[in-house]
Amino acid sequence: MDRYKSAALPLALLYAALVIYASLYPFTGWRDVGVAPWAYLRAPLPQYWTRFDVGANLAGYAPLGFLLTLAMMRMRRGWPALTLATLCAAALSLVLEALQTYLPLRVASNVDLALNAAGGLLGALVAFVLERLGAIDRWRRLRARWFVRNSRGALVLLALWPIGLLFPAPVAFGMGQVFERIEEGLAEMLDGTPFLGWLPVRDMELQPLLPGQEVMCVALGALVPCLLGYSVIRHRGRRALFALLALLAGVAVTALSAGLSYGPVNAWSWVHPPVQLGLWGALIGAALALSLPGRVIVPLLMVVLAAQVVLLNTAPQNPYFAATLQSWEQGRFIHFHGLAQWVGWLWPYAAFIYLASRIGGSDGGQPAVPPVPAPIPAPPAEISAPTPHVPTEAAPRIGP
Repeated sequence: MDRYKSAALPLALLYAALVIYASLYPFTGWRDVGVAPWAYLRAPLPQYWTRFDVGANLAGYAPLGFLLTLAMMRMRRGWPALTLATLCAAALSLVLEALQTYLPLRVASNVDLALNAAGGLLGALVAFVLERLGAIDRWRRLRARWFVRNSRGALVLLALWPIGLLFPAPVAFGMGQVFERIEEGLAEMLDGTPFLGWLPVRDMELQPLLPGQEVMCVALGALVPCLLGYSVIRHRGRRALFALLALLAGVAVTALSAGLSYGPVNAWSWVHPPVQLGLWGALIGAALALSLPGRVIVPLLMVVLAAQVVLLNTAPQNPYFAATLQSWEQGRFIHFHGLAQWVGWLWPYAAFIYLASRIGGSDGGQPAVPPVPAPIPAPPAEISAPTPHVPTEAAPRIGP
């Protein structure tokens, strides 16, 4: 029996929640148009469509089918897992398209349903083929060699971390800037009520981070995934390789975010001197922490997370945030709106809660390293009793 809990099921549930959010955003303007929610199934095919729409619908549901198939393979092997995962993805799309009938900014489409179901089937087929080729078993063996047994939560967070970097942040690798938004939301909600006076109001407006503060914020934000990986990896060489790959992935995703938001020519415009110094600081910090045990890594990471979030929330929002948000909501990125934004907002706090749940465990939540069993001595060779000497009778003497 596999002692390692699969990360596929929680990732599939999280991805399904993000698909629901992206499909029903902005959740306002619900109205009854006098049409049955299933009427779109018999509607004529749309006259206009683009390759981007086709690709977005396929790509949006392919990861869901892939993750659902991996999760169901823990219970069923082969075609039953593939079929059930595809049906679940298609059923989710069926319900969401029906709900879009009541949203003014959305159009229920039978073509979208077909493409979403096809995307779920495509992802399920990829998982099925990989399982047949033995790639899933190889991943399980690799995970057993690299990570401790209770590593599912950390792996889920590490898989979500690049997604949170896709939405523009005020500082590179800065996630969790929500205090100003919470303050504005509470002020708007309490406007006109006596409770508005109870709301703590800042005496001064938020000021942009100084260069030194930006260096520190970048260094802490880039160090977070390295330390999170260290908390479930023991071998120092593997920790070093993981930290290098995590930093490279963070740089690549941040460049992709800048290219999507501000144009390909600005993909690397964010790499200015404070960011470069912050990345070098994160690299040095990751090197210094290579030998720390898990019981030290976990509380250290909690301190790093708290410091980075507090420092980040003392800065105002990105000056280009409003324009970028508008382009994401009104342009092609509406399909991905919410997925990156909400992950970027909530990821640090989810990671903090996860780490707090591990703080009471031995070695920072890691299972103890099993002792190497002493070699069992081979049983002594059986000593046979000496054969008693039996004098042989002298041969009869012949002759005189």
